[in-house]
Amino acid sequence: MHKQYFFEQSRYDRVVRQQNKKLLSGNGVFDRYKYPVLTREHIPVFWRYDLNETTNPYFLERLGVNATFNAGAIEIAGKYYLVARVEGADRKSFFAVAESESPVEGFKFWDYPVQLPDTCKEETNVYDMRLTRHQDGYIYGVFCSESKDKDNPDLAAAVASAGIVRTKDLKTWERLPNLKTLRSPQQRNVVLHPEFIDGKYAFYTRPMDDFINTGSGGGIGFGLCDDITNAVIDEEIITSRRKYHTITEAKNGAGAPPIRTERGWIHIAHGVRNTAAGLRYVIYAFATDLNEPWKVIAEPSGFMIGPRGDERVGDVSNVVFTNGVIARRNGDIFIYYASSDTRLHVASTTIERLIDYVFNTPQDPLRSADCVAQRCDMIRKNLEIIKKESQI
Repeated sequence: MHKQYFFEQSRYDRVVRQQNKKLLSGNGVFDRYKYPVLTREHIPVFWRYDLNETTNPYFLERLGVNATFNAGAIEIAGKYYLVARVEGADRKSFFAVAESESPVEGFKFWDYPVQLPDTCKEETNVYDMRLTRHQDGYIYGVFCSESKDKDNPDLAAAVASAGIVRTKDLKTWERLPNLKTLRSPQQRNVVLHPEFIDGKYAFYTRPMDDFINTGSGGGIGFGLCDDITNAVIDEEIITSRRKYHTITEAKNGAGAPPIRTERGWIHIAHGVRNTAAGLRYVIYAFATDLNEPWKVIAEPSGFMIGPRGDERVGDVSNVVFTNGVIARRNGDIFIYYASSDTRLHVASTTIERLIDYVFNTPQDPLRSADCVAQRCDMIRKNLEIIKKESQI
């Protein structure tokens, strides 16, 4: 074995054994952690280097990895699993399962990445898998399946579809036909609802006119299909709508499967707006009705998580994005979010705090004059409390 291997392996061991530390966020809604839970340094050495000294005498990296991010998340039998998007140095993404006894540290990739059934020969790239433990007994993975747009001579022109796989152990995957939405040319950021609705499978979609721009797509859609083994959605109802001069102005999309609570389904989603420096992605929350999950019943103002500090720097700067949330039975919530398409972080909260945030935070009044009036009203009430307390 080349001596450099032992140096690289030692560095890898330090990374995966690193203990994480909760950082108090100061907003009461969630807490960040000091270290990302997955980075390119978490990739096993034997994924990147040919360890044969004869064929690799200089110990050169043969198959490099650029980033690990945008992971679906699930808890199974007390262990935590992330199905991460791993992007090679060749720009192709693939899925890999990382496992840990802790939700905030110690994640190690399994020996091999996920090898999906290669049933879609025109498919070039796959990424951003959402994991749903469904009422029918399967764990479903819904992801972006990207192909070259053969009708457009632009070399960068692509077509996005929603790929669907299912499993019971994250090891054996059955590939189903891609989702078809009859009224939307392209789909990304599609999430499967965890329960049947009127005996049908329900999806949260993101109607798009082309690969990048939502165009006429009005926000996060909702649609039903009879058979997930041949999933076809005829009609998409818009749930969380895009709005002018808000965090969702350019586009928005579902994150992880929604969390069932006594008050309604809580959704963790992403919103995108344009800036002079490019698109800015943030994470926001809203709630829908328990029996009619396409109906929004609570929509707190603004974003819940925005990029901070080092999170703002990476391959695609000024971005946070989530497609994985674990809601434990004891009420703990772990939100796995990527920063700048480079690394994966975790934020923790509780179901009680999340319900309080979603249902008691004021809604965006959509105009500066109304927003400042809203803030001044809260300030006035707070000053009265401070004055009263100071007189006691």
